Amino acid sequence: MSAMTTPAPAGHPAHPEPVAVVGMEVLLPGAPDLAAYWQAIVTGADAITEVPADRWDPLFYRPEDPAGPPAARRSDRFYCHRGGFVDGPGFDPTRFGIMPNSVAGTEPDQLIALDVAHRSLLDAGGESVLPARRERAGIVLGRGGYLTPGLVRLDQRVRTANQLVQTLRELAPQLDDDQLEAVRAGFCERLGPEEPESAIGLVPNLVASRVANRLDLRGPAYTVDAACASSLVAVDHAVRELTSRRCDVMLAGGVHHCHDLTLWSVFTQLGALSRSERIRPLHRDADGVLIGEGTGVVVLKRLADAQRDGDRVYAVIRGTGVAGDGRTASLFNPDPGGQIRAVRQAWEAAGLDPRSADALQLLEAHGTATAAGDRAELATVAEVFGPATGPRAVIGSVKSQIGHTMPAAGVAGLIKAALALHHETLPPTLHCDDPHPALDATRFTPLSAARPWDEVAGGAPRRAAVNAFGFGGINAHVVLEQPAPAGVRRPRVSVGEPERVLRLAAGTPGELAALLDADDGAVLAASLPETGSDGAGPVRLGIVDPTARRLKLARKAVAKGEPWRGRNDVWFTPRPVLGPTGGRTAFLFPGLEAEFTPRVDELAARLGLTWTHGRDAAVGDVGRHGAAVFQLGRLLDTALRRLAVTPDAVAGHSVGEWTAMAAAGVHAPEEVDAFLAGFDPDALRVPGLAFAVLGTAADRVLERLADRDDVVLSHDNAPSQSMICGPEEAVADLVTAFRAEGVIAQVLPFRSGFHTPMLAPYLGPIREAAERYGLHAPHTPVWSATVAAPFPAEPDAVRELFVRHLLEPVRFRETVLEMYRAGFRAFLTLGTGQLGSLVDDTLAGRDRLVVAAHSTARDSLAQLRRVATALWTEGARPDVRPLDPPAARAGSG
Repeated sequence: MSAMTTPAPAGHPAHPEPVAVVGMEVLLPGAPDLAAYWQAIVTGADAITEVPADRWDPLFYRPEDPAGPPAARRSDRFYCHRGGFVDGPGFDPTRFGIMPNSVAGTEPDQLIALDVAHRSLLDAGGESVLPARRERAGIVLGRGGYLTPGLVRLDQRVRTANQLVQTLRELAPQLDDDQLEAVRAGFCERLGPEEPESAIGLVPNLVASRVANRLDLRGPAYTVDAACASSLVAVDHAVRELTSRRCDVMLAGGVHHCHDLTLWSVFTQLGALSRSERIRPLHRDADGVLIGEGTGVVVLKRLADAQRDGDRVYAVIRGTGVAGDGRTASLFNPDPGGQIRAVRQAWEAAGLDPRSADALQLLEAHGTATAAGDRAELATVAEVFGPATGPRAVIGSVKSQIGHTMPAAGVAGLIKAALALHHETLPPTLHCDDPHPALDATRFTPLSAARPWDEVAGGAPRRAAVNAFGFGGINAHVVLEQPAPAGVRRPRVSVGEPERVLRLAAGTPGELAALLDADDGAVLAASLPETGSDGAGPVRLGIVDPTARRLKLARKAVAKGEPWRGRNDVWFTPRPVLGPTGGRTAFLFPGLEAEFTPRVDELAARLGLTWTHGRDAAVGDVGRHGAAVFQLGRLLDTALRRLAVTPDAVAGHSVGEWTAMAAAGVHAPEEVDAFLAGFDPDALRVPGLAFAVLGTAADRVLERLADRDDVVLSHDNAPSQSMICGPEEAVADLVTAFRAEGVIAQVLPFRSGFHTPMLAPYLGPIREAAERYGLHAPHTPVWSATVAAPFPAEPDAVRELFVRHLLEPVRFRETVLEMYRAGFRAFLTLGTGQLGSLVDDTLAGRDRLVVAAHSTARDSLAQLRRVATALWTEGARPDVRPLDPPAARAGSG
């Protein structure tokens, strides 16, 4: 039988127009935003914790013996007390025009959905992404009909309080009406103030309507309830709105913030919760689900429109499918028949054969970790995609990290898959060391650690797919594809024309606004050249690839008169931090980041630089990873200097300090290369240790660690980020304790013991290297994050600090502050990862430029043009000619 026999449903084109994902945001367990979510995914962070004390009383918890027979169950006693939890919305509702006195009685999910939807628009480029005709923009959100906190309080106030009074009247007839009223009033007082004006905030469908109201979306705005498939069904609805051309922009996603006792009671009585209190999707011994919560929203446009407008595209939706089980033996047991129809429908819509060898490389499974659920899903997967005929594709489920987020589960998986495509990285799945035997009949295998997503043989685009199968028999599937750059999938190293850059300069913001007060064609015609415009006025605007949307954004930024530095490739400043003001420039080199996807092939080819490490340097392979980080930093340093961008000092985070020393000429690069080539990374791995990252200040961490000597502070990264290191169990306990206090915390996969005294017994190879290295006078000052000051001049002191660097905490926050006090205003990060975000956090509220010389969104050949644009806007004089093709370079004189 053909694998694609299901006809497209009525009203759904057989091969609908592709839809682009141009913006995304989340609030999920362990992930307050999109960047944190991807970081948690690739590092394999486990965000599952015990139920926080403020969610429900521990008296409801009655554990069972996982090895024994199930105990008789009561509706008010739960055998599981672990799940995925988030903090409430950390934003000011008044910025959205919501009065503070209505917040307390409003369902939290409405405020969270508004915040996440707003941030998803910012990720897509801001309000300028919305059409001028707002009736062509809408939102569809998946949301379940569960009891939520506001409705529970209302039910207790209306029903339970009066039932309590009636029961007391019958059991204690001696109580008079005044005494009974005092009991009722006391009970209600504990529920919080009664505010009739906030009652409208309890209407369930307002979770979408409130977003539409505050963001002025005048198209469709509604919620759908398709159980665990809700958010993918919402995406399907949004795609239909776009492909039917009724709308031009749609927001879609899911929201679930319900850990009410009634929900836990239902899952307890069904026996669906994990008796071992671990969620292990696709594992041989998976024994149930853990409940999570969260919200995710994606911003969607037709692909052609996104390409026309110059939008960043995370992924392309090629097809969606939705189907029900129909009549089956039981509502409670999933049926592969309905799942198969939904999956095939999506691939039919995409015009692709799911059984072809290059069909897909990643499947984000529904993966509830229930025996019946995983068994049915794997039967579906085997039937639709067929058995392995070559290298296996990857299957996984983010539920292993955040729990089952119910109506938001589908969009959590979709965003994970879109990020994987965007970063060209195949993500891991936790707790699947013994995979389900039914996987043998499929073409898939789970990963225990992230790995690079290699190009597909034959030149096909990278593809992923996402399952969401709802309780009761409603199933959804989405096919995603990596976007082709510039509409054509080119070879990895290509010689193309550089992107256009608009440069405008004036003496005052008002004069610059006047230059922009013309039609787009006239503005573009007034652009200064990229060479020879160094003497222009101090108030400057730079735009890479100046599309109509970016010009619109630039006009708004200039009108406000405040600096706009880099978002959506627009730079504007009325007060430059470089040039005549005397601000200094620093190069910052990252250490071993959890994400490493270098994109410098085109830059290396254009400038004739050596780049050999490429994608063989996997995260976790300390030797190869470290060597690649070192070579990448040196390559970017060389490239920037060729652009006449010369730092006034260099510094590094963690082992990035070694790259900084080599870039400054302290160590000969060939000596470092030789050391790394012969270095055994296991020699610097301390058994039994773990690191954890904490979303709080170092002072708070040190206060907690004051009375103990087993766990130490290893990194003071920023005002809102620190790291600790110590024995695995002790670190895990501290992570749990901090989470209970509302602090984002997660254990990291690194085991080196770097930057702690626990590494001292293992430092022999490093001490030998420090003594053996030749030392040279640096041509650029080097700052040390061990002492938050420049390196000493004496050779013995340099060697001592080189070793101390691995035994003492990284004081990166203090280093950045001291550099700022010393006059540094521009901070360029030379490597992968999010080092710039630590600088921004540390210098919040201060004028500065933070810009990355490397991006996973594009090759560094294009990224350095953005760096040059940013620096020119701030008053510097970069020379972009080395980035141009030789013919263009010759023509520029």
